[in-house]
Amino acid sequence: MQYITNYFAALAHDFETVFIAKDRYMQMVQGIVNTMKITAGALVIGVAIGVIVAAIRSSYDKNKESLKMRGGLGYIVLSILNGICKVYLTVIRGTPVVVQLMIAYFVIFVSVKDGVPIGIFAFGINSGAYVAEIFRGGIMAIDNGQFEAGRSLGFNYIQTMWYIIIPQMFKAVLPTLCNEFIALLKETSVAGYVGVMDLTKAGNSIAGVTYNYFLPLLTVAAIYLVVVMILTSLVARLERRLRKSDH
Repeated sequence: MQYITNYFAALAHDFETVFIAKDRYMQMVQGIVNTMKITAGALVIGVAIGVIVAAIRSSYDKNKESLKMRGGLGYIVLSILNGICKVYLTVIRGTPVVVQLMIAYFVIFVSVKDGVPIGIFAFGINSGAYVAEIFRGGIMAIDNGQFEAGRSLGFNYIQTMWYIIIPQMFKAVLPTLCNEFIALLKETSVAGYVGVMDLTKAGNSIAGVTYNYFLPLLTVAAIYLVVVMILTSLVARLERRLRKSDH
């Protein structure tokens, strides 16, 4: 019993030394804020890129035969755009996100000192490639009768995509998109490579000063775990609600 008492007393002392002394816990707070900023901003950019790339890729896949037979400028433009999208997907998904982040920081935005917007940009570009394939799968899974219904209502192809196909696609892929958000949250842990005080960087910084790696890193892991568990619970609740709305 005395051993347990001494252990918790030592743990409380270490906690005070690691986090309370010199207000080091504020680094963790700043890290959480920066992590959420980067994740949320990157998700917005990723969704925007994903919608555009998925629309181009699915439009080419669904209409390339008819457009090829008709020829003309429309087929040429769509083929070029599809080729650009394929190169983008190949490069982004084929290289590590930490390398992309460092290229953005040390090469593209070398004059920018704040790493948070650069992190949002880099992770957004990376996430966009994966979100695009999620969206493309959702669009390709929608029955062609939905396209024909849009045309029968007098919509052109773009209007049919915007008003009929994309809303259905979002509903179909929303749980998968939420899982991408969870993965993106954990990927931002490498933002410290470009000097961003994210959650992981905050833990490492405190550990380096106090020479206590157990408490800071355990706290970082616990925070990530709690956030992911909350998001996972929200995704599960969303999936149940979507299943109910289908009946």
